[in-house]
Amino acid sequence: MAPPPSQNVTALLRAWSRGDRAALDELLPLVYGELRRQAARHMRAQSAGHTLQTTALVHEAYFRLMGQEGVEWQDRAHFFGVAGKAMRSVLVDHARARHALKRGGAARHLSLGAAGAADEAESAVDVLALDEALSRLAQLDERQGRIVELRYFAGLGVEETAAVLGISPATVKREWSTAKAWLRRELNAG
Repeated sequence: MAPPPSQNVTALLRAWSRGDRAALDELLPLVYGELRRQAARHMRAQSAGHTLQTTALVHEAYFRLMGQEGVEWQDRAHFFGVAGKAMRSVLVDHARARHALKRGGAARHLSLGAAGAADEAESAVDVLALDEALSRLAQLDERQGRIVELRYFAGLGVEETAAVLGISPATVKREWSTAKAWLRRELNAG
C-alpha cells in the first residue's frame, strides 16, 4: 500500500534537502496543484488587468524555491509556508516594478480576507503597503509576522500553522486575530 500523498511529499522534501535532485522532479507533480490553488487565490485578490498570471506566479515562486540552498524541509506545511512567502515576494517585486513604471498608477491590492478564517468583507489593500506593514509587524512580533505569512500568503489552516510554528492552535487563532487588527490599523493610517 502506498503512503498518503502528504507522507510522499515529506519524504521527497527530505530527500531533496539531502541533495537528491531526482526527488525534486518527483515532487513537482505532487505539489503543483496546491501551488496553483495558492497562486489563484492571490491572483483573485489582484486588480483587473493584472499582468502577472497564475501560472507565472506558480513558476516564479517554484524557481525561487528550487534556488533555496541548505533548507531542511520539515514537512508539507513547511514547504507550503515557504512557497507562500516566495509568492508574496514575487507579487511585491511585480508591484514594485509596475509602480516604478507608472509612478503609483499600478498599485496592487490584496484583501486580508484571502485566508479562510478572515472576514470576506475586508477592503482591498495595496500589496506594497501590506508588505511594508508586515515587515514592521515582524520587527515588533516575529511570531505574528510568521502567522500572517503562513495563514495569508501560504494559505495554511490554523492546525498546519500551529504545527509549523510549534505552538497551539488557540495561540495561532489569538495571534492571527491580533495581527490582522494591527495590520488593518497600520494600513488605514497610511
